[in-house]
Amino acid sequence: MTSENPVTELYDLRVTVDRIEGRSVCGMRVGDYVELTDSCRLRIPEGHHFCIYALQAVLPLLPAKQRKLPDGDWLERDSLACCPDPDERLIMRIERTGTVRISTDELT
Repeated sequence: MTSENPVTELYDLRVTVDRIEGRSVCGMRVGDYVELTDSCRLRIPEGHHFCIYALQAVLPLLPAKQRKLPDGDWLERDSLACCPDPDERLIMRIERTGTVRISTDELT
């Protein structure tokens, strides 16, 4: 890609159930995960599920975690989020799994 076609480098992410400190209301287990790749594609392993209420808790964080943040930024250091269900107390870890280079013109 040339300078006329700028490129944005983003991280691919994996959101994994790190622990469940209550009861698993939605049927998820430690180790269940969803991946965010190529800027906007969500993937759940075949035969598995990921609770939409747990997912909605991490969705606002994902665009920022896709980008390199300043070292002092709290989101650069922190990677845990929790499901909003108080009975479940499901804790998820957001991890960067790789990078992808995408034409900036293709991003929304």
